[in-house]
Amino acid sequence: MRHPIDLTTNAAPLSHGARLVADIGGSNARFGWLAPGSALIEQVQTLPVAQHACLADAAATYLDSLRQTLAGRFSRPAGAALAVATAVTGDTVELTNSSWSFSQADLRAALRLDSLRVLNDFEALALALPRLDRNQLRPHGQWPPPPGTKAVIGPGTGLGVACATPTRQGWLALPGEGGHMSIAPGDDFESALLAVVRGRYEHVSAERLLSGIGLPVLHAAVCQVLGVAEVAALEAPLIVDQGLAGEASCLRTLETFCALLGSFAGNVALTAGARGGVYIGGGIVPRLGEMFFLSRFRERFEAKGRLRPYLEAIPTALITDTLVALTGAAAALEPTVSAMTCSQTTNS
Repeated sequence: MRHPIDLTTNAAPLSHGARLVADIGGSNARFGWLAPGSALIEQVQTLPVAQHACLADAAATYLDSLRQTLAGRFSRPAGAALAVATAVTGDTVELTNSSWSFSQADLRAALRLDSLRVLNDFEALALALPRLDRNQLRPHGQWPPPPGTKAVIGPGTGLGVACATPTRQGWLALPGEGGHMSIAPGDDFESALLAVVRGRYEHVSAERLLSGIGLPVLHAAVCQVLGVAEVAALEAPLIVDQGLAGEASCLRTLETFCALLGSFAGNVALTAGARGGVYIGGGIVPRLGEMFFLSRFRERFEAKGRLRPYLEAIPTALITDTLVALTGAAAALEPTVSAMTCSQTTNS
């Protein structure tokens, strides 16, 4: 369990009935609960995706646990907002990096919900950006950010990208699949890496290298370019651990990861006009600790030729709070936000 997340100072939540919120990734599903009329996300639990056959099973497990914990305080959720790691384009939702898939209508019926809102996980992160306080961030450079569009990039199991832009009615989230944009090299070493990876894959996206599924691909390419024998294929957590411990090929992999991520983040900032800041989420970068802030990330973020002054004025920050997507999911239950965002809501 995690400490409750207080939304009181940021917005008024939907007042009718208890609400279920969740952040569903490729590896973990995080659930939280808001009591009727409450502005607190509480009883947060993380369930491994691999240990549950489907989302409905995981949600039922969480609610059964909640019923036992809360006893007389428990009430059936009237509504739910689920942030999912995939594009949401219709009733059927298929998770990009896990075996879970579900029908929104069937899930609403299975959980006996009056309404269900399903949105992309980075749409939820984007909705949370304007609500973040200094305790949830570690800025990289100047802070606070100026007004304007904000972007979030998250290397986790995959690579998510989204933006939030201010309007007269409030913040509008702009979800997309930016992690699948093609990645470009910034020097000769990276050109050699990309040549190796292109030998294996028809399309080399940013996610192909800048994610949990991508780090092993990047490490193998680094070993090949350096002429180092790769003893065995390493999974992402081991690459991070060994890199931070100083193992040469893993360290070079992490250094290259940070440089490529900086270049990609600069591209996103230019494309979105993200003068209000670029935020880094996901589970990988926080594990790098001080190395990330000593890396070439910011240097490469700004290295855009004639547009360097434009990028120099855009602050970047690492999101240190791993539960931010739950805040964004709760925000999506607010009537004004629900009317403005693009994801689908299923009502009875």
